Amino acid sequence: MSGRSSLLVSSLGLLVGAAVLGAPAFSTAAFTASTSNAASTVSAAADWTPPTVAIADPGSPVKGTVALSATASDGESLIATVVIQYQLPDAAAWTTVCTDTTAPYSCAWSTAGLADGNYDVRAIATDAAGYSTASAPARTLVANNVLVVLAAPADVVRATVPLSASIVNGGTAAYSMRIEYAPAGTTTWKTLCTISASPYTCSWVTTGYANDFVDLRAVATSGGTSHTSAVVADILVDNLAPVATMVDPGSPLSGFVTLAATATDAHSGVAQVVIQSAPTGSTTWTSRCTVTAAPYSCRIDSAALADGGYSFRAIVTDAAGNSTTSATIANRIVDNTVSSVSVVDPGAYLQGTVSVSANASSTAGITSVTIQRSPSGAGTWTDICVDSASPYACSWTTTGVADGTYDLRAVLVDGAGRTTTSAIVAARQVDNTPLRGYDVQAVNGGTTLGRLESGDTLTLTYNDAVSLGTITSGWTGSALAVTLRLQDGNLLGLGNAGDTIDVLRSGSAVALGSVAVRNDVIKSSRTVSFASTMTASTAVVNGRTVTVVSIRLGASSGGGLRTTSLTGAMIWTPSSSVTDAFGNRASTAPTTELGTLDRDF
Repeated sequence: MSGRSSLLVSSLGLLVGAAVLGAPAFSTAAFTASTSNAASTVSAAADWTPPTVAIADPGSPVKGTVALSATASDGESLIATVVIQYQLPDAAAWTTVCTDTTAPYSCAWSTAGLADGNYDVRAIATDAAGYSTASAPARTLVANNVLVVLAAPADVVRATVPLSASIVNGGTAAYSMRIEYAPAGTTTWKTLCTISASPYTCSWVTTGYANDFVDLRAVATSGGTSHTSAVVADILVDNLAPVATMVDPGSPLSGFVTLAATATDAHSGVAQVVIQSAPTGSTTWTSRCTVTAAPYSCRIDSAALADGGYSFRAIVTDAAGNSTTSATIANRIVDNTVSSVSVVDPGAYLQGTVSVSANASSTAGITSVTIQRSPSGAGTWTDICVDSASPYACSWTTTGVADGTYDLRAVLVDGAGRTTTSAIVAARQVDNTPLRGYDVQAVNGGTTLGRLESGDTLTLTYNDAVSLGTITSGWTGSALAVTLRLQDGNLLGLGNAGDTIDVLRSGSAVALGSVAVRNDVIKSSRTVSFASTMTASTAVVNGRTVTVVSIRLGASSGGGLRTTSLTGAMIWTPSSSVTDAFGNRASTAPTTELGTLDRDF
């Protein structure tokens, strides 16, 4: 996990966790220490922060020899070197133009030997303490010859889309322009539109095309000479609206209630679901919540609504912008003039001592709230606790019951002696199995924060030592070649933010379960595989020796990676095939990434 570390300093010494896990090449922080047994002293390094660096925009288009320059500074020490580099967009490697040791940091970039097209340039500054920072890249168009440029539309398009092309270094010749399309990955080009003179723009009415991926290009012609642009690949046409269904919330409604909808989309994926309400007979709808990932539901306090009749609906929008409004669920009554009680969901998986609580209200006052449990579906209720004052909560020691699924409910007794029973929170899994996941972390070992790439590391930590041979046959923990597979959430029915990682060995699944990245890091319906190396080590967590599995990413195959600027917490669902030394199987309870939210990889 980039930027996250744990540091423990005591009179007995200094432990730096990053030294165990492997420090990334581009770090946001560092710490060094010196000790003396005689004086028992600890001192900090003079420089513990990396430098700052920025590349100057060279303008666009450019040709011939171009001046590239950068600025760099460091608050604690001097700048040792600034390296200026270029690459084709999304290429795997950068090419160095020059290395400069004194300001102003600049050099001449000869573009004459390069193919015309878009390029990224960047600078890497290294300070005297050895810490490095890569600048954000700047994009420029290299055009040493006649160059046709087709402006890329959005990754996903619908309805009517404006297209435009241009000619660089065209001179005084008169050109006509033809914009063409072909099914993605083919060379079956067909004319989309023809423009006789500049400006070369046209409108693409996508409703006449199949909902699928297409490639685009532009062809400029003057006399008998033609020039063709680079292909703008994998544009998804999606004019098919999503499917939306509002789930009936029931009636009457009181206290805290769940509003839910179901949504699916065949192509670009569901982008958001807006759940709305309106008083019966009114056409004025009010949005109650906007949900961007399944399950599409939210909890609202119905007391915020005036008592009376209401209708409910859901509006689903896909990534292309197509929207569908569900059928209306009408004539549902909100009534908060009587008692209401609901159990707060303690989570799908319960272990040890957990807090259970209920929300309760009554216009007649509350005498007591009893929280109860029953084996799922049995209907044989046992009191967990009785509380007479808010907050209505207590601790449930789950080790006192057998592992399995349990239903929870709450029973309210109001001031008049009437009882109200909550809806059941069903099938909560009590799981006190000793072996389970403890943490999932990612370390940015590449050059781009928020993007999976070679050098990054995924670390899975159990809460106990495991039998490594149950993760994959014959494994002892030494370096093992595996494949880390990243799949877009839409392939798995999880939506755009449901991108998921698993690990394969020789095409078969390694028993590490799966990791939900909880961010949109790959284009819709894509899969990217990384040739990776898996190792196992041990660490001490809460006084217990545990197994730590690390997967270091190598070269990738398959396209469509995205760079995300959003923070999030990954969720690891382990495999029950893994056992400890005594043969006890691991729990499949999801494990959420520990620490503060940050940008993974």
